[in-house]
Amino acid sequence: MLAEHVRDIAVTAAVFGFFASSWFGWAQEAPPRRWRPFLIAGSVASVLTVAAGILLAWQHWTDGTVFDEDTSRTFGIVVGLEFAVAGLGAVLLALRRRSDLTAAWVAFVVGVHLFPVAAIIGYGLIYIIAVGVTAASLVAVPIARSRGITPSAVVGATTGPILLIGGIISAIAAAIV
Repeated sequence: MLAEHVRDIAVTAAVFGFFASSWFGWAQEAPPRRWRPFLIAGSVASVLTVAAGILLAWQHWTDGTVFDEDTSRTFGIVVGLEFAVAGLGAVLLALRRRSDLTAAWVAFVVGVHLFPVAAIIGYGLIYIIAVGVTAASLVAVPIARSRGITPSAVVGATTGPILLIGGIISAIAAAIV
């Protein structure tokens, strides 16, 4: 379940914490009023997870990493494709006047891109997070429509906690390994 290098686990904690914070923020576009304290708490916990991940990565910086010239290039291609596909989809949704679906689209792309990321890093937990984010992106719009809530609120309120849990687990793993 754990990656070979503690530094990679710690950086994963920081990255997941950062993006969890972003999703909690996106959820605050127009959520139900009663969700706000939860979303704010999630944002704060996410920032603390980023800080823990950065500190742990710094402590283990010389311990090694899976990233070499080849894996770095492959990772860059995967992330570049993620940004391109997410951006293109967002533009197409805007042109079709369906920007309300952008958060779900971006979450879907993020979830799918995490599968090759998990393989590159060799960190099994990322597969679990990939499944969770992908599933959240697929159920968010129907849930939002059935409850009269904006899709961004539902996507952010589901994707944020999934990434935060992955970040916290990674931070704990990096701290105790």
